Amino acid sequence: MGASLTRAAQWTTASSGSTGKLEITPINESLLKDILHFVEQFGLRHPQEAAHVFEEPLQWTCTLVASDFNTDYDISHADVRSQENDGKGHPLLRLSPPTVAVGSFSQLSKLVQLAGDRGLTEVVACLEGMIKRGEKIYPCMFCFDIFFCLALALSLSCHREVGVRPWAVKNEVELLKGFCSEGNKRVLKSVRYTSDYEFSNGCRSPPWRQVHGEICYLVVEPCDKDPLHVTCSKAGVFLNQHSVLIRGSLLLRLSLFLPPSLSFLSLPGFQQDSAVQERLPSTQKVQHVEPVGAEEQGQPQRSCKHQEKNAPKMARRQEHAVNTTSSKKKLEPSLKWKNLGLTAPFDFVITPPTHPVHSKTEELFSESSSESEEDEEQPDRRPKSNMDLPSEYWQIQKLVKYLKRGDQTATVIALCCMMDFNLAQETCQMAIRDVGGLEVLINLLDTEEIRCQIGSLKILRKISQNSQIRRAIADLGGLQTMVKILDSPVVELKALAAETIANVARFRRARRTVRQYGGIKRLVELLDCAPDAATLSEEQEKEVEAARCGALALWSCSKSTRNKEAIRQAGGVPLLARLLKSPHENLLIPVVGTLQECASEGSYRVAIHSEGMVKDLVTNLNRDNEELQMHCASAIFKCAEEKQTRDLVRQYQGLKPLVSLLSKADNKQLLAATTGAIWKCSISIENVAKFQEYQTLDILVGLLTDQPEEVLVNVVGALGECAQGAANRVTIRKSGGIQPLVNLLTGTNQALLVNVTRAVGACAADLDTMAIIDKLDGVRLLWSLLKNPGVEVQASAAWAICPCIQNTKYAGEMVRSFVGGMELIVNLLKSTNKEVLASACAAITKIAIDKENLAVITDYGVVPMLANLTNTTDDRLRRHLAEAIAGCCMWVSNIESFGEVRAVAPLVRYLKSQDRAVHRATAEALFQLSKSPNNCITMHESGVVKPLLVMIGSTDDVLQEAAAGCLGNIRRLFLAYDKARYG
Repeated sequence: MGASLTRAAQWTTASSGSTGKLEITPINESLLKDILHFVEQFGLRHPQEAAHVFEEPLQWTCTLVASDFNTDYDISHADVRSQENDGKGHPLLRLSPPTVAVGSFSQLSKLVQLAGDRGLTEVVACLEGMIKRGEKIYPCMFCFDIFFCLALALSLSCHREVGVRPWAVKNEVELLKGFCSEGNKRVLKSVRYTSDYEFSNGCRSPPWRQVHGEICYLVVEPCDKDPLHVTCSKAGVFLNQHSVLIRGSLLLRLSLFLPPSLSFLSLPGFQQDSAVQERLPSTQKVQHVEPVGAEEQGQPQRSCKHQEKNAPKMARRQEHAVNTTSSKKKLEPSLKWKNLGLTAPFDFVITPPTHPVHSKTEELFSESSSESEEDEEQPDRRPKSNMDLPSEYWQIQKLVKYLKRGDQTATVIALCCMMDFNLAQETCQMAIRDVGGLEVLINLLDTEEIRCQIGSLKILRKISQNSQIRRAIADLGGLQTMVKILDSPVVELKALAAETIANVARFRRARRTVRQYGGIKRLVELLDCAPDAATLSEEQEKEVEAARCGALALWSCSKSTRNKEAIRQAGGVPLLARLLKSPHENLLIPVVGTLQECASEGSYRVAIHSEGMVKDLVTNLNRDNEELQMHCASAIFKCAEEKQTRDLVRQYQGLKPLVSLLSKADNKQLLAATTGAIWKCSISIENVAKFQEYQTLDILVGLLTDQPEEVLVNVVGALGECAQGAANRVTIRKSGGIQPLVNLLTGTNQALLVNVTRAVGACAADLDTMAIIDKLDGVRLLWSLLKNPGVEVQASAAWAICPCIQNTKYAGEMVRSFVGGMELIVNLLKSTNKEVLASACAAITKIAIDKENLAVITDYGVVPMLANLTNTTDDRLRRHLAEAIAGCCMWVSNIESFGEVRAVAPLVRYLKSQDRAVHRATAEALFQLSKSPNNCITMHESGVVKPLLVMIGSTDDVLQEAAAGCLGNIRRLFLAYDKARYG
């Protein structure tokens, strides 16, 4: 492993001639960022592998200190120990500054996450420490697997521009064989060639396979897996004789079989996307080497049955190819192979792709992780027999034959005739595909005849509404050709190409292809027109149509995070802002659609505000076009996360149009977008006042029943924001909104539960409303949500319970009436989520008011659990934690207990916070704790006197009294000590 890392990266040389430190070079920086990203995600993506314990921990000099760690770790002064151990009681992470020892990949992943901006520094230090310690740190197979992935990223740079060479393969195989003889700790049984004969060029494959780039064939036999049959070629490394073709995300599955020294596995053969995983029948074997990710490059996959059926024919073709190499006639590749840059018409040729090879990290994570795949793989629906096919099917197939064989005039006529059919009908679409018409249509795009190109694009534009056709077009390289057409001087041709791209780019791979071949920049250029005039000349109409089609294509492409950034960098934002002022609604819809899709990114929200687009969005809300209104409301919904946008919507009179759109309840998409915009706008108090004026709350309460969950989430969210005001809580109660809100507490939608608990909690601040909630059994439902697996739901429910306890006349009895309720609250203190911890502490503060309840939660171990949280640096958690500690001190024995579990000294550090609420809560807690002499001594040693002296002069009466009381207790203790000592 050390050899692979040393060879791949750029290192300085130590005085002894050995490897020193990683040089600060652009290549190293890029590779290290890839490694950092991989390490951060590994614990989440592969939890089982990450949980395995190293037999010997990784060690290096660390920059982290105790304050950087959270509640998952035990902190003793400067030393840190993880609560997670190796089964023998040894912690999996030990920090004794400046040295850290990590015993599992899950802890390594957590460490770099805690490091934040210093994560790259930690990765460098870890790798340098790994090289210095050599192979000793890899006694465990799983440790091999983990660092194999790091070696992949580093070794990527070695072969990015050149193919595999026989000598490199030979060296790697020799390294692999070294792992077959390590006694009980070996990770491989054997590695052997299928042929012992080595040709003069270093290859071991037959000559007739060498001409296709194949070098040798290996059988790799792991200790606990079936043998792997590997083909090494100049294009990459491939698994064959497998029921699953390895590609994309399955790379990690291969890494569980092979040790990290096999660096040639990082070559272009494995640098493919994981969008498609084609499973073959388990009883069949792949008869030839299949390039990994062939479908990603555009090659249609063939089933094993088809391969076996054509195996004799393929063999004859192969033999014929070898015997006729000196033939004068040169075989030309078919269209689909030509688009891929292949040089021979054989199905099994392995040739590196002609497009730029991107890094493994970019390919694996090239699209947004939250991006939904619109086009799932659809089953190929075919009629059971030819008798089920309509006459149009056969007529279209005849026209396709004319396209193939006819001259230019016949081709144009055939295209025109084909347009007369209903191409939106699936039968007609399948007829074109089944007879090879897609290949012909895409081939026509490469001609110089404008009429043929236009006719072909008009047909492709219609039939690409079908998901299977879309994928077939992408497989055949049609997107690349259409992107080239965007440079055409013919405006109509560019418009048709852009609209067809808009249809095809509805799945991830197609969107990525458009970006990688420069399509985003060309599409943005189409937006550069002058659409302001109400009446346009013929030439201007063509330009506006091209801009509309370009916006449609960008709308489809903008579902990818990388494409959003590409649009912004290409200068798309100011052009979209200009088009937003257009009077043409058919142009506005895709423009606003693109904006609302991109508005999920913070940079776009800032740009929409700075470019003055909020005013235009409000203006377009008043147009009588429901689709346009829906997209404008959706854009406002996303942009209103920013306070400036919320204020501008109010300033430009946009709140009233939003409220008026609530009357269109039949259009659920419009209703969802409108209620979402109202929800986000109601975060500002000034907007809530306007909504009161427009009687919006009554309308929203009426939408709490018989609506889709998407609408309910937004409606309840808006009510929760408005209910922060006392008058609005009364309005919601009088409008009959409490009953439907409580009913929604029994749902399962996580987003809805978060919003409804917030709304119920806000309404519970009103005493009369609280009585209704209690009568409807709403408090019990809130308590039951503490068991919900969603941390956001847990936190929101705990926050809602606080006003319920506070505003109930018999709060103590109510809390005790919920069997196991207090245990649930205390157990929330074991969470790793800071919001859950803060809400649990707030609820404990309310529970502890009743001494009987305080005794119960004390028995459940609330004191040590609260003490374990005191090393936090989060001010919100600090405040509620200090309040909970102060509340628990009402039980006198807990005061001494907090001192015994070392909770006092960390509290003193809270006084350095900039948050006054933290100061007040902390001072109250310290005042209660100072009733114990031992705690007073600890406080004095921790330096509590000086900050409390400053706080005595505070204008906050509660803080002033608590600080004075604490200092008074400390002073009385020392006076008593002096009196006892000196008399």
